[in-house]
Amino acid sequence: MDPTAERPPSLEWGIASRPMPGEIESGDQYVVEPLPGGVLLAVVDGLGHGPHAAAAAENAVAILRAHAQEPLVPLVKRCHEALRRTNGVVMTLAAFHSGDNVLTWLGVGNVEGLVVRSDVLARPARNTVLQRGGVVGYQLPPLQTSVLAVGPGDILIFATDGVRGRFADGLDLDRPPQEIAEEVLASHAKSNDDALVLVARFGGKAP
Repeated sequence: MDPTAERPPSLEWGIASRPMPGEIESGDQYVVEPLPGGVLLAVVDGLGHGPHAAAAAENAVAILRAHAQEPLVPLVKRCHEALRRTNGVVMTLAAFHSGDNVLTWLGVGNVEGLVVRSDVLARPARNTVLQRGGVVGYQLPPLQTSVLAVGPGDILIFATDGVRGRFADGLDLDRPPQEIAEEVLASHAKSNDDALVLVARFGGKAP
């Protein structure tokens, strides 16, 4: 989905990505798929880089979009079975339900997921997804989702391991998600890997 296209209700989002320098295709891909009353968000990182990583990631993305209404655990298992003949992927995905402002998320591998609270008095000020070791398509860990409430203005950031850690420190989170994603990529992308950043603001309005 093009980030300039119509946004799902109660969500504003942006995406910034690039392949590893010297490569044409990126193994880092994303999903923002509207659901009845919500949206599925995911970032997928194909192992390695180049065409094989891109093919595995694109396969996973196609499955996530086609079956976005399934619960997250069966959805990851479906991807796992389909990717057995590939190098595999790591992924973090989240289902946001706008009716009750609840986020359900799950991570396999090292795609970082972070929710930053808009309320300066909120404790904790940030929530991170539990990243369970494993590779979708090769070896799955025990899968269990986590659920948290999100409020208007809270920010979700997903970043692949081509982005250096502590990328959220010092960010001006009042700016549009697209600008935030572009800043994180420009300031924190590694030179030896594909890189992708997805930023979403809950309760925001589409520009």
